[in-house]
Amino acid sequence: MLSVGALRAHLLAARLAGPIATTREKSLQRYRMFAARDPRALIGLEPEGEWSVPELVALMASQCGVSGDPATVSGQDRIDPNRTIAALDAFAERVRCAAERRVPVLFGTGHPDRLLGFYATLASALSAAGCPVLGPAQGQRIDITTRFGVRAYNLSYVRGVALVHEEGARPDLGAPGAHTHSPLPLRAALAAAVVEGKPLPELVIGDHGWVCAAGQLGIEAMGLADTDDPALFVGQAEGRVSVAVPLDDAVRSDYYRPLTRYVLNRACLSQ
Repeated sequence: MLSVGALRAHLLAARLAGPIATTREKSLQRYRMFAARDPRALIGLEPEGEWSVPELVALMASQCGVSGDPATVSGQDRIDPNRTIAALDAFAERVRCAAERRVPVLFGTGHPDRLLGFYATLASALSAAGCPVLGPAQGQRIDITTRFGVRAYNLSYVRGVALVHEEGARPDLGAPGAHTHSPLPLRAALAAAVVEGKPLPELVIGDHGWVCAAGQLGIEAMGLADTDDPALFVGQAEGRVSVAVPLDDAVRSDYYRPLTRYVLNRACLSQ
């Protein structure tokens, strides 16, 4: 079993926490977009509060450990590993409760190249515990606005985890899924479940728009978030996201494996 000390050491060594690759400039840009209610930063959340940039900086300092000094406008962001571990503990507790109740779960990621393995292992464990792992809207086309214009993607499930990919790609054969912050895939999945008469999730696990869009609709949602993703932490502060785990969401995929083992051990679901 991975100890708290070993996990903390791994978070720092892998730069999942401590000084991370995300820059202060990038995070502040996203905070300004969020404060201006730019949909690209809201990613499916409709915040109740006004959330000025100083308020967002204070929130992210509290929840992630970034600098709370508004005068700090450059350099690398920093995540407090102790906050990451505390959030992983809360995340594991929600996973344990879901397994005990055998609730239907939907997994989805906008970072399939990095985080697919993390979610897929959890999906396998929850499925083995009796939770239905859902897969509505398989193959459905979704038009998503990107910086390159509107692009067509398809929704697919790989090892129980939803992702989008460009038309013609086959992620089940190794083609990479697409990086997206959009809430549209989650909305499409839920709409398809209703039309098809299939169960709706009682828990959504993922990142980006998957978590925020689910939480906005009143579905329990939790997941991983970087320091330039304020929407998940605002959702948590406002009570619509159960757990937002602060970490760098773009390091090597194998660096997340110890986190998966830690969560499964804490949730009493070790495979």
